[in-house]
Amino acid sequence: MVKRFVWGIAGLVLAALVVIAIAAVRFDIPRDELVAEYAQPPSRFIELPGGADAHVRVQGDEAGPVLVLLHGSNASLQTWGPWAAQLGDSYRIVTMDLPGHGLTGAVPGDDYSRKGMADFVDEVMVKLGMDRFAIGGNSMGGGVAAQYTVDHPDKVSALILVDSAGIPRRHSEDEKAPLAFQLASSSIGRVVMRWVTPRALVEEGVKSVFADPSKVTPAMVDRYYDLTLYDGNRRATALRFAGFKPDDDSLAVRLPEIEVPVLVMWGAQDHLIPVSVAAAFKKRIPQAQIVTYPDAGHVPMEEVPEKSAADVRGFLSFALGGTAKPALPDAP
Repeated sequence: MVKRFVWGIAGLVLAALVVIAIAAVRFDIPRDELVAEYAQPPSRFIELPGGADAHVRVQGDEAGPVLVLLHGSNASLQTWGPWAAQLGDSYRIVTMDLPGHGLTGAVPGDDYSRKGMADFVDEVMVKLGMDRFAIGGNSMGGGVAAQYTVDHPDKVSALILVDSAGIPRRHSEDEKAPLAFQLASSSIGRVVMRWVTPRALVEEGVKSVFADPSKVTPAMVDRYYDLTLYDGNRRATALRFAGFKPDDDSLAVRLPEIEVPVLVMWGAQDHLIPVSVAAAFKKRIPQAQIVTYPDAGHVPMEEVPEKSAADVRGFLSFALGGTAKPALPDAP
C-alpha cells in the first residue's frame, strides 16, 4: 500500500514536470509572420550568391558617403535605428541582419564565424554596387567590421568600433555576461535554449547591456524575443557559440594592418566587454581615436544616440577629408 502510494506521488510529480516542460517549450516563429511585423520600409531582401536571403536596409542621403553598420550578437539591424535617424541627413546608411540573426536567419553552409560574416557583408555590398564606404559595428559586429577592414582594405575608408569584440582577454570579476550568453556557452545550455527560451531570459539579457535598464522598453524586449525565435535563429546561435574560441587571436594580430582612420567608442559602464579593451585596440591601431560615455553600457548607439551619433559625424567629417581632426577625450 505504501509503495503504491509512493509510486503514485512520483507519477504525479513526473506528470507535473512533463506539463511544465511542455509549457516552457517555445517553437520557432514562422518567417512570414515576423517579416510582416519587422520588415517595414525601407527593408528589402537580397538573394546572395551563397544562397542567403539577406535582410537589408538602405536609407538616408542618396548622394552622401556610405556608412555600413553591423549589429552585435543576438541583436538585429534595428539596433541602428537611432543612428540612422541622426545621420541619415548626411550619409547613406546601410544596415543588415547578419547570418543567424534577425530576418536573415540561418544561412546555407551554417557559417556563423567572424570570417563567414565578413564574407556575407561583402556579398551584400557587391550586390548593392557599393565599393567604397566607412564601416562600423557594435560588439560582435565590431569584430566583423574589423575583419572586413583587414580583408578588404581597398574598400574601407574609415572604421568605427563600438564596444567591440575582436581581442582575446582574461575575464575579470566585474564582467557580467547575460544569463543567456552563459547558457549558450555550455553544450547542455545550448540544447535547452534550442527549445526553452523564456521571455524573461531575453529581457534580462537586453537590460544587462544598458547602464540604465529603465531605457529598455517592453516593445524592445518583444522585438529581441520575437527575432530570437525566428525560424532557425536559435539553432544558428547554438552553432555559433559552439564554434567560438575565446583565445582566437587571428584578428587581433592583423589589427596593425589597418591604415584608415579609426574611431573606438565605449560605454564606461559596459560589464560585458570592459572599457579597458578600448586601450587594447589603440595599442594595435595607433591612429585610433577613443571616446567614452560615462552614462552608457554596452550599446551607446542606443543608450546615448544623440551624443554618440554627433561624435560619429565629427569623426567622419575628418576621416573622409572634410574637416580638421575632432577633439575627442581619450579613454582613461
